[in-house]
Amino acid sequence: MLVVTALSIAGPQPWLGAMIAVGFLSDVYDGILARGWGTETASLRVSDSIADTIFYLGVLVAIILRHWLVLRERIWLLAALLALEALRMAFDWIKFKRMASYHSYAAKLWGVLLATATVALLCFDRWYWLLTVALGWGILCDLEGLLMSALLPRWTHDVKTLRRAIQIRKELLAESSR
Repeated sequence: MLVVTALSIAGPQPWLGAMIAVGFLSDVYDGILARGWGTETASLRVSDSIADTIFYLGVLVAIILRHWLVLRERIWLLAALLALEALRMAFDWIKFKRMASYHSYAAKLWGVLLATATVALLCFDRWYWLLTVALGWGILCDLEGLLMSALLPRWTHDVKTLRRAIQIRKELLAESSR
């Protein structure tokens, strides 16, 4: 995170894009490998979510330092996203006593959008519209996560869609009524 922030100050650099790409790919493949090796656990999934959050907070600092004017034009989207993130985390901690870790398909697409927007901004100084798309999609993902948390009667990880959250809710409620 600190390296990305430091390199971004110097201006567009291919190494920065390579680091972001390697970080993104390692994030994707560590989950694939953990599932393949049977080592995937709930705590590992939560740790993955925490690492992603910390990384993108570093990216936010880098974007603030390099592209404040671009970000300022989208500040209402950023403020809405950060407020929803905070609300979602608080809701999850109050309801489940831990952070949710759904890894939904929408969130996976958000990761792709964030990585692409980050590379576009910090490596090429262009395609600012991708930041708008990424922030907007992030808001939708947080709304989806908040709905999932509201629907699920107990903590569950790796819920890929809102539809699946509804199915899990029905299954858990049917179990508890027996």
